[in-house]
Amino acid sequence: MDIAGLRAFIIIAEGGSFSLAAEHLHLTQPAVSKRIAALEAELNVRLFDRLNRTVRLTEAGVLLLPRARRILAEIDDSRRALRNLAGTVTGPLIVATSHHIGLHRLPPVLRTFATRYPQVQLDMRFMDSELAGAAVLRGEVELAVMTLPPQIEPPLAVMALWRDPLAAVASRSHPLAEYPTPTAAQLTCHPAILPGPETFTRFVIEEGLARLRVEPPVAFSTNYLETIKMMVAVGLGWSVLPRTMLDGELVELAIAGLDMERTLGVVRHTGQTLSNAARAMMDIMSAGATAVPAVPTIPIVPAARRGSRTL
Repeated sequence: MDIAGLRAFIIIAEGGSFSLAAEHLHLTQPAVSKRIAALEAELNVRLFDRLNRTVRLTEAGVLLLPRARRILAEIDDSRRALRNLAGTVTGPLIVATSHHIGLHRLPPVLRTFATRYPQVQLDMRFMDSELAGAAVLRGEVELAVMTLPPQIEPPLAVMALWRDPLAAVASRSHPLAEYPTPTAAQLTCHPAILPGPETFTRFVIEEGLARLRVEPPVAFSTNYLETIKMMVAVGLGWSVLPRTMLDGELVELAIAGLDMERTLGVVRHTGQTLSNAARAMMDIMSAGATAVPAVPTIPIVPAARRGSRTL
């Protein structure tokens, strides 16, 4: 079975577009179509239906997709295992991470890694933590540096790296900032700007507020913490953000009993061979980690089996 055809098939299936697949593979669209035609001829089935500029998997395509992913994952795993025999830290390393962690936690790690291992082709992919964990599960990336979920199952494992305390914040001109110690009840009188409802960070925030019997009036949600910080800074509402983001634009609201913290760490797939580059990256991250509570090394629930807040 043609590996290049399988790779093109997976990219089209996930993106729903031949043109996007062509951009991703750095090929012309006719070249991508030719790969799919060859694969369909080899398997003697039609894999895609093309209807009014939309691309949909046929029944045969749906059946092939998870198997194609497994085939490519085995091939990539074999390549890593063979490269590891040389004992050198070279080759590609694909790492997924959230924008916040990429901005606030990873720069010194990446600086050290690039200096020590210049022969590694590092591919950083920025995405929400929930998507990063799923990408590891599918074998699309070797490591995901992300907000760790409350519930994890095999075949993924986690290594906790950093404590990330959270704080209720507002702009200096916000009415809540006028009180030396605002009460939890006063939060409900003003609009909140919080992370998206399906994120683990939102789960941590809601649990912390629920302990004080607070249901925040959420006016706006976004998964980008830097966007939340900007909106809070201009006075559009209060929020809960990592303390590392506090600066002259924001003030912490000292609310009695409000204690929230999330844990950041790295996720890997236990069923895949880690490359020497991935092991080196984990060693550097571990050396710079803060003390964190023990996290069970049992991996993230697949999307089809999990509820809305496992990541």
